[in-house]
Amino acid sequence: MRKQTNSKVLNHYAAWKYVVLVVTFIVMLLSALPTLYGEDAAIEIGAKAKLNLTPLQLNNVLKSDDIEVKRIDHNSDKTLIVLADDSQQSKAKALLSSYIEDTSALTLALAPAAPDWLLSLGVKPIKLGLDLRGGVQFLLDVELEPVYQLHYDAFIDSVRQFARQQGIPRVTVHQSADSNVVINLVNSDYKGKVRQFIATNYPTWQVSNSDNSGLKADIKADEKIKIRDLTVKQNLQIMRSRIEQLGITEALVQRQGEHRIRIELPGVQDPAAAKNVIGATASLAFYQVKQEGSVNAQILRERSGNPVYVARKPVLGGEHIVDARASLGEMGMPEVVINLDRSGGKIMSDFSRDNIGKPMATSYSEYSRDEQGKVRQTTDIISVATIQSQLGDRFSITGAGDYAQAQQLALLLRAGSMTAPVTIVEERTIGPSLGAENIENGFSALALGMAMTLLFMGLWYRRLGWVANVALLANMVILFGLLALIPGAVLTLPGIAGLVLTVGMAVDTNVLIFERIKDKLQEGRGFAHAIDRGFDSAVATIFDANFTTMITAVVLYSIGNGPIQGFALTLGLGLLTSMFTGIFASRALINWKYGRDFSRDVRV
Repeated sequence: MRKQTNSKVLNHYAAWKYVVLVVTFIVMLLSALPTLYGEDAAIEIGAKAKLNLTPLQLNNVLKSDDIEVKRIDHNSDKTLIVLADDSQQSKAKALLSSYIEDTSALTLALAPAAPDWLLSLGVKPIKLGLDLRGGVQFLLDVELEPVYQLHYDAFIDSVRQFARQQGIPRVTVHQSADSNVVINLVNSDYKGKVRQFIATNYPTWQVSNSDNSGLKADIKADEKIKIRDLTVKQNLQIMRSRIEQLGITEALVQRQGEHRIRIELPGVQDPAAAKNVIGATASLAFYQVKQEGSVNAQILRERSGNPVYVARKPVLGGEHIVDARASLGEMGMPEVVINLDRSGGKIMSDFSRDNIGKPMATSYSEYSRDEQGKVRQTTDIISVATIQSQLGDRFSITGAGDYAQAQQLALLLRAGSMTAPVTIVEERTIGPSLGAENIENGFSALALGMAMTLLFMGLWYRRLGWVANVALLANMVILFGLLALIPGAVLTLPGIAGLVLTVGMAVDTNVLIFERIKDKLQEGRGFAHAIDRGFDSAVATIFDANFTTMITAVVLYSIGNGPIQGFALTLGLGLLTSMFTGIFASRALINWKYGRDFSRDVRV
């Protein structure tokens, strides 16, 4: 009989696994390096600022006011002025604002301080949260009742108009104290007609009997949720566009809970200036398009800069818009469906009837306050569409571009018309010195924790301790590299706490493996066999422990916000990198160094 041999090679990794480990470490190292260099304060000047100064002249202007410049990067799209002293950023912006035509093109920015060869690889430093960089945070509450009331008012007007057109006698429609719309009919025979009208024109409304001759209607619960979500999205769109006027490139505007918005403005130390921008208002209008050179025409410009000649008086204002949503038309083309109130529908019907085949322009106006407190208005044409038929209180706008652009237009239309007031329920200011102190204290704690861990592992596990220490250092490099690579990842002060916790999690993986190896050595196995069996027996335990903790991290990230998400992100990524380095990297090092050592008198 032919003797069978075990084909398994003990403690052996294929060459490609070593290549993957080395390449992964190098890529993550390059991604993490820019964070080590940090960032410099900078001023970014956009093309629309129409700056007439050369980089040399800019440097001279700033030096004349004792502002030190590190470098000036200039191209056709923008000019970036990197400052040597971060504290002079606001002073430099105020000085440069007198040399440009459009101050909105002058923004505060941060420029990576890493060498050009490193930045040419496309890597960037880790983004820091408000608690590490300093700035202002607002928590806004979106008031939804006025939005719902617009829908109730439009429904009531529509039902009243239908009753008059159909000759239904003595119909009263009003809103009750519990927000339901009550429709009182003298003759119950007309219930079917009214029900059919509501089902056809208002499918998102729920209708029920109130008494023998009356009906009760209300917006369906799922539709109220949709209206709430669209309203919050509309306010997010408004806030993002307004924040741009502050000149903050790293601003964070995101939803928090069902109807709140959190705004973080890194680098802003004047809450009053931020309030002036956040509290600005917007409006919308529809204009008849005129021929170039027409009498009584005014020029409004598209966002691309092209002029559009329109009538001086708008046909309709955005206050008549109840709703606006993007959809696909009959031919599969993107369109924006607009709902008007009764009076707005009458105006649009009369105008469109007399202008079929002619273009109509939609303008979006933004109002804000400048540093002197004066109101400033900016108006852009966001859409020019051809009227194809007589319009009423519900019509669609085509020619807005692809579906994503149609969705954007719908948000702008809602933003210009829908009444959704916001109130500031929380305000917090963090100084730049406090942010710098948080960074110093946080990373000092991280360094102290790592140093003590490295010392303990080296003394306790001796021969295998250096493997754990190398794996731990590699783990931190890979973790920082991932934080820099992931879009939207922000490092916060609780995130640094997550990094410190990751140090313990990473070492815990090695401790479990090393203890299993010691157990196998005590059973009388050779070192190489103990390594093989130790890793195999520890993997399942490591996976179970990390998987349960990962569930917690995912839940925290899903339902948390701001600092909580920062902690959950670093914790979750730390678990992944700890398993990667603790199982694969440590095994690769041990295989390479001790994988063929079959001694039985080894002390670990």
